[in-house]
Amino acid sequence: MINFYNQDEIKILDLGHSPYREVWDLQKKMHKDRINSKINDTLIFVEHESVYTLGKNANKDHLLQNKDDSIDVFDIERGGDITYHGPGQLVVYPILDLTNYKKSVSWYMRKLEQVTIDLLSEYDIKATRSKGLTGVWVGDEKIAAQGVKISRWVTMHGFSINVNTNLDYYDSIIPCGIFDRGVTSISEILGRLIDMNQIKMVIIEKFNNNFKKDIL
Repeated sequence: MINFYNQDEIKILDLGHSPYREVWDLQKKMHKDRINSKINDTLIFVEHESVYTLGKNANKDHLLQNKDDSIDVFDIERGGDITYHGPGQLVVYPILDLTNYKKSVSWYMRKLEQVTIDLLSEYDIKATRSKGLTGVWVGDEKIAAQGVKISRWVTMHGFSINVNTNLDYYDSIIPCGIFDRGVTSISEILGRLIDMNQIKMVIIEKFNNNFKKDIL
């Protein structure tokens, strides 16, 4: 069931558990509608069925031969290399017109990272950026990945946060093309399952804190 929530000027569209292709198609439609000013800025929340996605510049060798053949693989138009999406991982797809914020790709990427860093601080997890790499890290382990497409300053794709993710699925890829670092999740660090609805509410708060203050 699709639920809309009002949060100032930004709408939150919570898709619950939804297949990757279905949401990908929806993103493309919403991206076009946002360019044409038919919809407002929107954040899509979703947990996908297990899937691997490769960005437009991904190295296909980073998908290893031990992959479960039942897991779909998609070549998509975002930046970045290969990543995993699946149950227990929250994926956030912002459909934003950056002309209302700041017309800068690097600014936008750093803001998405800050949203995750601020979220994790609420769980007493110290997360950081890593120089030259995209995403959010706890020590040498990646906890959030990012990959976006921006066309006519409207965004699609976005970021994913490992909340209660089964990390075994990462054994079949070189995550984001990085060989010498691992992956982690909030539940792995804290040793307990995390309420996904609570995570969503904190993201709404942190997203607005980071983006509203920079509207030009």
